[in-house]
Amino acid sequence: MPPAGELQHQSPSKDKQPNDTQSAEAAAAIAAAAADAEAAGLWTQIKAEARRDAEAEPALASYLYSTILSHSSLERSISFHLGNKLCSSTLLSTLLYDLFLNTFTSDPSLRNATVADLRAARVRDPACISFSHCLLNYKGFLAIQAHRISHKLWTQTRKPLALALNSRISEVFAVDIHPAAKIGKGILLDHATGVVIGETAVIGNNVSILHHVTLGGTGKACGDRHPKIGDGCLIGAGATILGNVKIGCGAKVGAGSVVLIDIPPRATAVGNPARLVGGKEKPTIHDEECPGESMDHTSFISEWSDYII
Repeated sequence: MPPAGELQHQSPSKDKQPNDTQSAEAAAAIAAAAADAEAAGLWTQIKAEARRDAEAEPALASYLYSTILSHSSLERSISFHLGNKLCSSTLLSTLLYDLFLNTFTSDPSLRNATVADLRAARVRDPACISFSHCLLNYKGFLAIQAHRISHKLWTQTRKPLALALNSRISEVFAVDIHPAAKIGKGILLDHATGVVIGETAVIGNNVSILHHVTLGGTGKACGDRHPKIGDGCLIGAGATILGNVKIGCGAKVGAGSVVLIDIPPRATAVGNPARLVGGKEKPTIHDEECPGESMDHTSFISEWSDYII
């Protein structure tokens, strides 16, 4: 018995106490519902754009119907479109369609990454006139989506099929991404021609990479031998980054630069060999946290005292 005047403390029953697992499940359910709503809204907009284009240009009506308007979801549309793009005499479009759709269906994160990539292209590229334009015509976007499938196959130990798909991606889109490379979401491969990304490369979220960029090895290393690109980076056209080097979050690599050592976060490297703007000891740190979204390639020029043109 508790002393007189005191109430005995009773813990709430276990079934009334939300635990960490339940909280995590609730948060995951909310996030999934939000992602579903975003994808559905974007798909509605894409279909509206396709209808508008079909009315404005009857020559495209059949094409737009078969690739977009006849499908009930973004996953089905992109699976059909990629299947037709990447098929060959021995890799049938129907086989690829089933492969892509089953993979998208089994992993909702792939669909979410596709939505983020579409938004990245629409917002960052002034030449992108609509989401449907990106979905149908941007080979950088299509190459990334096909890579996501090949990477999933790679992690499922279906390596021969992943490599066969990688070969077709390279042939059709002129983009060579090893199936083992890990790539985040919100990625823009602008123009994309000649992009090469090695086996152990890792690319974070909201990164923009222009054409003829190489994320490769030095040719003498084994194992983990390719660059690690942090979130929000901007890699200019023709840049070459070699070896297991780290490009810090929000960093910029100027066009044509050759990078062989680490770059600090939110610093800028330019030249061949690349030099840090502001110097090695105290590199200039720019205000932008995400150059991969701003796409500002020339902000460093004001810091370049001996700049000549």
